[in-house]
Amino acid sequence: MSVYRAPLRDMQFALRELAGIEQIGALPGCEETLDVLDSILEEAADFAAGVLDPLNRVGDKVGCSWNNGDVTTPPGFKDAYKKFADAGWIGLPVPSEYGGQALPQILLGPTLEMWNAANIGFANGPLLNQGAIEAIELVGSDEQKQRFIPNLVSGKWTGTMCLTEPQAGSDLAQVRARAIPEGDHHRITGTKIFITFGEHDMAENIIHLVLARLPDAPEGTKGISLFIVPKILVGTDGSLGERNDVVCASIEHKLGINGNPTCTLNYGEKGQGAIGYLVGEPNRGLEYMFIMMNAARFSVGVQGIALADRAYQSSLEYAKERVQGRDLKPGSRAAEAIVKHPDVRRMLMTQKATIEAMRGLAYVTAASLDYAARHPDEKVRKEHKAFVEFMIPVVKGWCTESAVELCSTALQVFGGMGYIEETGIAQQYRDVRIITIYEGTTGIQSLDLIGRKLLRDMGATAMSVGKKMESVAKECAAHSDATVKRIGELLGKALATLNETSQWIGMNAMGDLNKAFACSVPYLRLWGVVAGGWQMARAAQISAEKIAAGDSEAEFYRAKMATAAFYATHVLSQAAWLAREIVDGSGDVMGLSETQFDLDRKMAVGV
Repeated sequence: MSVYRAPLRDMQFALRELAGIEQIGALPGCEETLDVLDSILEEAADFAAGVLDPLNRVGDKVGCSWNNGDVTTPPGFKDAYKKFADAGWIGLPVPSEYGGQALPQILLGPTLEMWNAANIGFANGPLLNQGAIEAIELVGSDEQKQRFIPNLVSGKWTGTMCLTEPQAGSDLAQVRARAIPEGDHHRITGTKIFITFGEHDMAENIIHLVLARLPDAPEGTKGISLFIVPKILVGTDGSLGERNDVVCASIEHKLGINGNPTCTLNYGEKGQGAIGYLVGEPNRGLEYMFIMMNAARFSVGVQGIALADRAYQSSLEYAKERVQGRDLKPGSRAAEAIVKHPDVRRMLMTQKATIEAMRGLAYVTAASLDYAARHPDEKVRKEHKAFVEFMIPVVKGWCTESAVELCSTALQVFGGMGYIEETGIAQQYRDVRIITIYEGTTGIQSLDLIGRKLLRDMGATAMSVGKKMESVAKECAAHSDATVKRIGELLGKALATLNETSQWIGMNAMGDLNKAFACSVPYLRLWGVVAGGWQMARAAQISAEKIAAGDSEAEFYRAKMATAAFYATHVLSQAAWLAREIVDGSGDVMGLSETQFDLDRKMAVGV
């Protein structure tokens, strides 16, 4: 069974060459970034390999246990969480006034990738602290910030997002949890399901951010408010009081991520209702929760990169060790490792090239988070904010969908040995499956991309991003290096396909929304494939320059050139058939009536 090792050199390339962390370091408040970058990455890699990775299998096999409302995490998790919190990892991007390190958001790219690759079951816990901290910091009162944020940053407390209810999955308009005013607080009643780390034994308190309705709230999403509901009540001085009326009724039995307790929480089970504190203004809760949701969606996209890379490492190690078959050279009978087989090479290259494209796109998006928050020029901030909002559904949707496919490909490299639990790759395949679902399914991400992003501004942001990609395509197509030139030409063709498809969707949305949205997921994937190709073309361009200059790491850059070339011919080429599926096939999606879906079954039983 393989041990996870962080791909630090690839991460450095994505940070420095693609995302431009040197420029991030010049932004106000980021001046120390470059001084601490290497040490942060090395320490995070050591923590991932030395503390989290050994617990990954334990979390899967032992899992969490529930007993009369209390949840016990797998052996070693509680101690690992204390070490994680004591090391200051939770407060990496948090302002220093709350005890954080005030480092740029871009550092969440590699650090989150390491935590999740090493042990996604564990990583989901502290990940949610980031969103809770950001939501309270941006819309909470000064008193709420001082009372709750420092302990969330230190890790003494953890945070949750409590949205989903039994009757309200992704449709939050159906939220029924109630909030009744009572003095300086509210009484919360209702049930929330699928709450990640909603109950556990790793921290002394849990701060739930809960969506609920006030008595006079309008129907639908406009009538939802946001409340802070502590597991244990917190005094104005920060001291802990009595247990709040929040009970964990059960934890789910799941396909994967078994180290992560997924809880059903009952608010008001004792009859009085849990004490909660309104955050911000009434009836704006969904708007506020999206602060957490956007941060979480980006993080889940990074989870896709993480799990795909771990699976790739496992399959590569196995391919090097597994001797099977014979050398293909004429007359040779020598046994050889399967890494030499052409089809195994194809599978490994598919994983490696796609992961590099995903990482590049995610880290570039993370850089724009910092520009949007810190750049002194308001115009620049707005441009990067628009880019981030457009790219987050792509990063979340494309990276997670790709991760499922890549983990499946990794298992295929193992052959039959991958289908049994002892090799470990089966766990990675099980763990990855949830990430296309939570924090908004791929379908929800794709509807967001088309409805809120593409159509809302009449394609202005899409065109702006497209121009950036087109500039790189033209530069590469005119390059003196033959490989870079070919990559640029292929990127140019894929961009033309993307532009034509976007125009088709825009035109059809004016007449038939069903047709425009029918292939929204293939459209999101088209954006991911092309945007990933944009980053791989940039990587090839940079690598060619480094090789020509006689860089001491020429072999590393030649490898980058090879994966970029493979991506252009094997992954970027998917743009053509995705476009055909969208343009030619959208009208066929609604081709059957509801009764026709059951027609064959009814005929078979003689109905």
